[in-house]
Amino acid sequence: MIKLEFNTKRNLFLGVGGVLLASLIALAFTTTADEETVSQAEVPALPVEIAAPLHEMITEWDEYTGRFEASSRVEVRARVSGFLEQVNFTDGELVKKGQVLFVIDQRPFKIELDQARANHAQALATLKTAQDNFQRVESLRETGAVSTEEYDRRKQALVHAEASVQLAQATVDNAKLNLEFTQVKAPISGLVSRDRVNEGNLVDGGSANSTLLTTIVATSPIHFYFTGSESDYLKYVRLAKDGKRGSARSEGLPVQIKLLDEDEFLHEATLDFVDNEIDSQTGTIESRAVLRNEDHLLEPGMFGKARIIGSDEHKAIMVPDEIIGTNQSLRFIYVLGENNQVMTKNVILGPLHSNGLRIVREGLSPNDKIITNNLQKIGPGMVVNPQESTINPQKADLASVH
Repeated sequence: MIKLEFNTKRNLFLGVGGVLLASLIALAFTTTADEETVSQAEVPALPVEIAAPLHEMITEWDEYTGRFEASSRVEVRARVSGFLEQVNFTDGELVKKGQVLFVIDQRPFKIELDQARANHAQALATLKTAQDNFQRVESLRETGAVSTEEYDRRKQALVHAEASVQLAQATVDNAKLNLEFTQVKAPISGLVSRDRVNEGNLVDGGSANSTLLTTIVATSPIHFYFTGSESDYLKYVRLAKDGKRGSARSEGLPVQIKLLDEDEFLHEATLDFVDNEIDSQTGTIESRAVLRNEDHLLEPGMFGKARIIGSDEHKAIMVPDEIIGTNQSLRFIYVLGENNQVMTKNVILGPLHSNGLRIVREGLSPNDKIITNNLQKIGPGMVVNPQESTINPQKADLASVH
């Protein structure tokens, strides 16, 4: 009896203790949950800046990197052989067409000219004798006092004398020309390079291996060459056919060019050439713009960037490039939805415009409120605290994203 009563009291004690312990645990969880609810209620919504996308009339521009080349380049070579006697220019100076740059020793060529003239005089004398002899037999032939054989012989002598005079005259002309070639003149106006052969050296002339004396490049006007893709070419052709842009081959489209150390497109040019075929290896086609370059600032071999009209004037939606997100192959933008909730909109993008903003072809409307900051901290469905802001256009480099 005593043992049974002890066990009953012991079980009663344990039961009461268990109830108290469960109550304490439940009270603790309830208190913690209430504190978390209160804590969440006290956390403010994340502040984000929102703005309307830029929506305005634009003309899209395409940019290409290219290189300047001389509009004309000539290798000055000797046309006769001889010893170089004079160099009549300063390395790197601007020379005029027809200016004497080099003089080859003229004495041997003057002697050849004198000999040719003497031979020409002899030929004239022989011709005069042949003419007199023929005239005499021609008058006697009518009376029958001269034989047919003698008449033919003197007539042939006259023809031979006339041919000899022509040959002698050609020799004189050739000697004059060779003497003229001893003065090596600038074939074009432009900047001359250094003299590659000094005075006193023997130069070869008149052949494919003639000595290179110097080079001249014409830099006013100057050409700018650049290449575009096949898709760009097709776009321009279709724009021209639709009347939205002039023809690249026939209408002299304006081209704007800037140098590597310039922020603006300061140099005006005109598109004057598009190649006649697509390069089968690179899939590109070459174009050329021409600049006046009257101040000779631009030099052959310099790099630059060309900007050319890539569309007709149209209204476009534009957003900052950095707010565009990526989800595998999709591009999306966070926008503000109902009750200040974050939403995503999938978009189809166009090129980067010259104002630094990305053109949005599809997926966004001018009335959307795009979220422009704290993009790493938000997600779809999240409630945010929107604050109005504006989009500020900036300048952009389009050469790699046209």
